[in-house]
Amino acid sequence: MKTHGRVFTGTVLSAKMTNTVTVEWDRVRYVAKYERYEKRRTRVKAHNPKEIDAKKGDIVRIMETKPISKTKHFIIVEKLGKAKLFETKQELRDEGKYKEQPKVEAKKEPEAPTEEKA
Repeated sequence: MKTHGRVFTGTVLSAKMTNTVTVEWDRVRYVAKYERYEKRRTRVKAHNPKEIDAKKGDIVRIMETKPISKTKHFIIVEKLGKAKLFETKQELRDEGKYKEQPKVEAKKEPEAPTEEKA
């Protein structure tokens, strides 16, 4: 497929769709009012060719191309490796040291009865 335009490197967040992945990367934007930088992230859908077959957690290089569908305008050019964050969580989960914490609601203690003397 013919490619042109911008090239980005990002992490695959989801590979559940057929021949499509969601890729995310962080960027920094300057805010003039506060004279500081803020972190932002960009998420795009990209075509996942069968030859590359990127999975969740892979670091990939994507390149702009003609519109493939309504939301897909990028194609994966190469797979660069695995993201360390995804690998570390998976290893800890396999060893049983990392467990997803269930949400715990705060318990209310019963109020002590007050004695009134008349």
